[in-house]
Amino acid sequence: MILQFLRRELAPGVAALEINGNIHCGPECARLEKEVDTLLKDKFACVVFDLKGVTHMDSAAIGSIVRCHAKLKSAGGALRLAGVQPMIAHSLQLTKVDRIVSVYPGVSEAAQNFAPSSSANPA
Repeated sequence: MILQFLRRELAPGVAALEINGNIHCGPECARLEKEVDTLLKDKFACVVFDLKGVTHMDSAAIGSIVRCHAKLKSAGGALRLAGVQPMIAHSLQLTKVDRIVSVYPGVSEAAQNFAPSSSANPA
């Protein structure tokens, strides 16, 4: 299945990126990171990856998630994961990425109290 992205604005500066397909090393990882670059360019620093449509993710994809997290954090935002399938959740636990990037059952839970830090948007 071809990797597909659907972006939704949840609040000012907060977006959900629904991901469908499998994420493997190579072009899919590059596309994921490019999507985050575009979100940042469009002033979305707080992002929820909705992974309910992702059934497989390799170690390179987990590395991409960590890089996306770092990009968003350095921009004053953060990354959260939602709807993670059991096998992917297990991989996130084994690699301890779930300690770096918060995992939630759904997008609505992940989006609660999620706004860009005030230091990123000075008054």
